[in-house]
This record gives sequence, structure tokens and C-alpha cells, in this order.
Amino acid sequence: MAPVKFDDIPKEATSILNDDYQTSGYQLKTKQKTNWQSAVFSTQVDVFADDKCSTPAKLTWKLPQPFGCPYFCVDKLEMDKGGKFKLEASKDGLAKGLKVEVKSDLADLNKVVLAKTYTGIDQTSIKFECKATNPKDFTGEVTYQQKQVTGGVKLGASILKGGLPDVGMRFVQGPFFAALMASKDLSTFAASASYKATPEVKVAATASATKKDGFSAATVGVLCKGLYRAKASTDGSVCASAKYIIAPGVSALGGVKYASKSGAVSYGLQVSLE
Repeated sequence: MAPVKFDDIPKEATSILNDDYQTSGYQLKTKQKTNWQSAVFSTQVDVFADDKCSTPAKLTWKLPQPFGCPYFCVDKLEMDKGGKFKLEASKDGLAKGLKVEVKSDLADLNKVVLAKTYTGIDQTSIKFECKATNPKDFTGEVTYQQKQVTGGVKLGASILKGGLPDVGMRFVQGPFFAALMASKDLSTFAASASYKATPEVKVAATASATKKDGFSAATVGVLCKGLYRAKASTDGSVCASAKYIIAPGVSALGGVKYASKSGAVSYGLQVSLE
């Protein structure tokens, strides 16, 4: 099995602290799988977003076999509230363990990105992507897993000018998880950890620092039953969130945030239909 992508190395802990916090605004999300070549249609409507448009929306399509063509998959065709598009298409099976992707905004040819991911080597993932019209504008990454440890390296075009790659490592042992990431020429560091205290309760923490200024920020949080979340950060903010399953395929997610330094309070609600 291939290891996680480089950016997902700390995800086991960071997802507890970052996901499912609807602490501002009101959203309605829908997701519908159709009988047309198994296409999936999703919408996200921001309700009462501003005075100019009360319900700006984002529309997303996933087309596993676009127009009946089995040779590639449209993973995402998205139009946001500003009328801008995003296209992501992929093809598996050109060679064992090889996946080819194309990304575009359907507006500027110079922004077209080509990507290749190779997982044909056991416990290894290799990814390279670049601008179609400028291959020197690229990113590449390698992750490797050996039992409980996963390590990775990610580099970009700055490496051609003497820059250093980003590096990361994660360790999993039973209910315990820890990760360390170093970026920006190994001058910025982020540590994260989580612990499954009981089958229903997980706790997590993150901390970041820079070589120049030292410690910069930290967050601690808890997740209960996969539905209830709370976290506190060194910036003085405290957040809480709760998800309620109304019926199969129907859920409501609400949250509140309190900023102790300013005294500001914000809250939000998201309703999802699938």
C-alpha cells in the first residue's frame, strides 16, 4: 500500500483541529449521485453572504466516464461564485502504479499543470508536477513508509537556486500519533500529535516555531464521538463545534468562536444533504 502524500503527513492530528469547524456564515451543501455514468453533482451555497448576492454558490461535478468515455476521469469540474472554473482530470493504468493528472482553470494556458504519481514501488509514492508551458516551475515529492514510520521530502523550483527541500516524518504506535514538518529552507517547523484516549475520544495538539523568532503558535483540541469538537489556541481564540445527524444523508453542523483578545464572537451553521 502506498504511503500518504507529503502534505497529509500530519493529517491524523491536524484534521481533529481543523476539520468541521463552521464558526462563521451559513452554508447549504448538497451531493447527489446520478445514474448518468455515475456522475456526482455537488453544490455549496453561502446563505446571506453579502448585500450584493444573498446566495453565492459553488457548483462541482465529478464525471467518472465523461460523456461515456472510459479512458479518463474528470475528478472535479468546478465553478465558483465568481464564475471561475477549475478542472481536474486523471487517468490510471497507463503503466502499473502510474496515475497522470491534468489541472486547469480553463482560462489561461500558462496555468495548466501536468502531474504524475507513481506508486509501483512497495511502500513508496513519487509525485512530480509542473506547468505545461514552463517545466521549470515544478514541485516534486517522495514519501516512504517503513512499519510505523513514514518520511517524506518535497521540493520546488527554488531547489535550482540553492534552496532546500521541505521534509517531514510521522510515527504511529497504537493510539499515539506524532509528526514533525520542516519547511521554508528548514527555517519553519510544525509539530503535531494526537492520542486516542478512548474509543470515542481523541485529543490533539499542534505547535509551530521559526528559526528566527522561536515559538510562534500552538493549538490543543478534543474530538468526541466524531461529532463534538473543541479547541483553544495561543492567539486567545476558543472554538466549539457540534454535528447532528438528522436522518441518513442529512446533517447539521454548527459552531461558535470566541476571540478573547477582542471579545468578538462569531458563529455559523452548515446543513448537508446527500
